Amino acid sequence: MKFISIVVPCFNEEDNVEIFYDSIKRVFDKIQNRVMFEIIYVNDGSTDRTGAILKRLSSENKNVSFIDFSRNFGKEAAMLAGLEAASGDAVVIMDADLQHPPELVEQMVNEWLSREYDIIYARRTDRKGEPFLRSWFSRNFYKLINGISDVQIANGASDFRLMDRKVVENILKLKERNRFSKGLFEWVGFNSKCIEYSNIERNAGNTSWSFVKLVKYAIDGIVSFSTAPLQWATIFGFFTAFTAFLYMLYVIISTVIFGISVNGYASIVSFLLFFGGIQLIFLGIIGEYIGRIFIEVKARPHYVIREQILSEFKTINEDHKELSRV
Repeated sequence: MKFISIVVPCFNEEDNVEIFYDSIKRVFDKIQNRVMFEIIYVNDGSTDRTGAILKRLSSENKNVSFIDFSRNFGKEAAMLAGLEAASGDAVVIMDADLQHPPELVEQMVNEWLSREYDIIYARRTDRKGEPFLRSWFSRNFYKLINGISDVQIANGASDFRLMDRKVVENILKLKERNRFSKGLFEWVGFNSKCIEYSNIERNAGNTSWSFVKLVKYAIDGIVSFSTAPLQWATIFGFFTAFTAFLYMLYVIISTVIFGISVNGYASIVSFLLFFGGIQLIFLGIIGEYIGRIFIEVKARPHYVIREQILSEFKTINEDHKELSRV
């Protein structure tokens, strides 16, 4: 019988985690003759009662694992911790707020059991209920990153996906500190299938993803998977230098040959301020890449675990794997 691990990052989800467990359990009750499952809740430094509820769930249910971070390290770190703790033949990543429909998991499992696909991911077909600016930004971000990077990320693709064990193991080999998982999932390759669904609002609570955090996340994705901004800076630098050279020739010819005095104080100051601003922007772009090199060199751990409770199913599965190796 196949074993499925479900990784669920949680940040201030006290009103959702129990409802999520009941919902996903109903899904697996339908397919219990084909697969077993465990849930790995990762508490990403929640400031509400999420940690206490998850700890109770893990003590009451033998198929629930609980990983408690010492502080908030971010969703990327929480997903990584869940993947590292997962021992299933396949791993599902999904949110606890029920925006990722649990009923789609059954379809993902069926597709995976057919052995035709290694990754089955979910993609939103609309952004109903989202603010206009956020939707516009998201759509154009996908267009931008797909145009400048080697990986192609489907517009609306989420972290909600099922991945075969071999996919997970290859993702865990990528040790970079600045992780942009949507790009990493595509970078490793393998046969994929998309399942589409309509956008669903959160069951309860408010999202922790502010517009500023989304912009920062987008910058992380671009810097992690493309050097195009550096190339743009170089090209624009050459273009600016060439334009300045032509203008210099114009000034020399006008002054020396035709005896025309060039005034243009205001225009010169405007040009200096404009190109000074452009230089600062490009220095900022270079700084983004250097900053990430700095973080990579320090090689700090992605997260710190305060407490960890493993499910009985995980222990049984690990023992089975050890016996298989022998």
